[in-house]
Amino acid sequence: MMNKSLVSHYPMSEDAFAISEQEAVFRLKTGKEGISAVYFCYGDTAFKGNPVIFTKLLMNKIASDLYKDYYEVHVTEPYLRMVYYFEIIDENQQSYYYYADHFYDSISIDRNDLYKLPYLRKEDIAKVPSWLSKSTVYNIFPDSFATRKNYISKSASEVFYRGLSCKSKLGGTLKGITENLDYIQNLGFNTVYLNPIFTAGEYHKYDLIDYYTIDPNFGTNEDFLTLVNEVHKRNMKIVIDGVFNHSGWNFFAFKDVLKNQKDSIYRDWFYRLDFPIYSPDNYDDIPPYACFGYERHMPKLNTSNETVIAYFIGVVRYWTEKYHIDGWRLDVADEVDMNFWRAIRKAIKSVNPNCAIIGEVWQNAHAFLDGSMFDSVMNYDFRKHSIEFFANQHVTAHVFDSRISTLRMRYQSQFNFAQFNLLDSHDVPRFLSLCKNNLSIYKLAVVCLFTQQGVPMILYGDEQGLTGIKEDDYRQAMVFNNNHELFEFYQQISAIRASHKALMTGSYQTVHASEDHGLYVYKRADEIEEITVILNHANETSNITSFTQGNVIIQEGLSHGEIAPYGFAIFHKKLRKE
Repeated sequence: MMNKSLVSHYPMSEDAFAISEQEAVFRLKTGKEGISAVYFCYGDTAFKGNPVIFTKLLMNKIASDLYKDYYEVHVTEPYLRMVYYFEIIDENQQSYYYYADHFYDSISIDRNDLYKLPYLRKEDIAKVPSWLSKSTVYNIFPDSFATRKNYISKSASEVFYRGLSCKSKLGGTLKGITENLDYIQNLGFNTVYLNPIFTAGEYHKYDLIDYYTIDPNFGTNEDFLTLVNEVHKRNMKIVIDGVFNHSGWNFFAFKDVLKNQKDSIYRDWFYRLDFPIYSPDNYDDIPPYACFGYERHMPKLNTSNETVIAYFIGVVRYWTEKYHIDGWRLDVADEVDMNFWRAIRKAIKSVNPNCAIIGEVWQNAHAFLDGSMFDSVMNYDFRKHSIEFFANQHVTAHVFDSRISTLRMRYQSQFNFAQFNLLDSHDVPRFLSLCKNNLSIYKLAVVCLFTQQGVPMILYGDEQGLTGIKEDDYRQAMVFNNNHELFEFYQQISAIRASHKALMTGSYQTVHASEDHGLYVYKRADEIEEITVILNHANETSNITSFTQGNVIIQEGLSHGEIAPYGFAIFHKKLRKE
């Protein structure tokens, strides 16, 4: 029996949106039982007659989770104003009409009673830079990566900037990154994402002193310009970190507050000041101002303040316009005023509409992905579910697929292809360590990472088998070794993704997700080709003859129609000539 309480649709959301002026997408969520078909019925809101003449389209079930099915339809050449409803056919072939969030036995002749896409305005269509979906991202923690070609000094240092201490722990520099761009490109990556590089106190550079200069431990502004130019010579992209939620306590505005207290002209630049303001000496002391977490070195900025907004508009324009960066990754994005992000987006896009904006949001980022703020977010939920399935083996393939399906249905489709999917970052234990250094299981997760909808991102050294549970370990110094087993593996899997457009922007179809163990099979496809991915995350051999179509392009453990425990295979099938 159909469970009516599980049926839902929200107009002007991820359930109803345009991807261009020529195409709109509509979705309906339902329960998993009692439904034989769902139809989308639409007409022109401005139709001169009455009743409106409707066109009826069969919707496709494109995803399922443990509780719901997701139906979708693409409407080409949509009306500028659309009125619509859903017809749901139950298992007994009984029709139900769903509109205005309720079920009805018939269709109202008053078009104002139905769902509407009020007006398909091109300004409201979320636009994501097209290069994002084609990217493979190599994330560099600058202090830990390289001092020069194939070398990092592992030497701590302290440099003074205008009398203020700036520390380094391992000796990484921008010149070191520049001299190793060929290494990164040879590995198969076309985008470099750098954690903070502006002048700051600690080695991590999240306690900003000066937003307009490169940290002297890393080099100079000229070194950065050279890096950007060398990146672009290789047809690569570069994304840098923007830390605007908080500054460091040696930032000029906060220093003025410390000096002048309530009389400071910058007192409104910071959040929840409880005068008198001072900088606590002890780590455990709670400071008299809001900060990042309870980190006393990082006072929280008041990002709703118009002067603060204007200051950071200047910052993003400076680096985007003068240095031609390709993207900003925005730190602690979900703790910042949304109107701040809207203003920052306008400033960045006014300089370069193709400059990407990626927010650091660890949970559901629905509120930030409406086209007015970010183009993408860091997809930590993908990592969370991958830990449960691959590393911890706490859930079956069926549960993992359910959770991945929910992620795909969270956002408008153009955002799905731009998500920064990750297993590792500078903030979390290395995934290989979570897999207890089991390379076979780790490879399964990496194959999944590179064949999902979204942008695969790895952390420097993943290709060298770097491990670490604690911060000092997972941020350890880079190792350069082109002979490591994982180096070649990353070369292969990144080359496969780069060679197949279906893996960048194709549809996603679950073929098989075992309910009692880890066999997981899914397809990525477009009008040209079909890619079948088979992951056997189980300690037993599985017969996969019913899933194999086309030619094998990479495999481990495949033999005579069977795949060994913790083996994988990717098949390619040509659908038609390009």
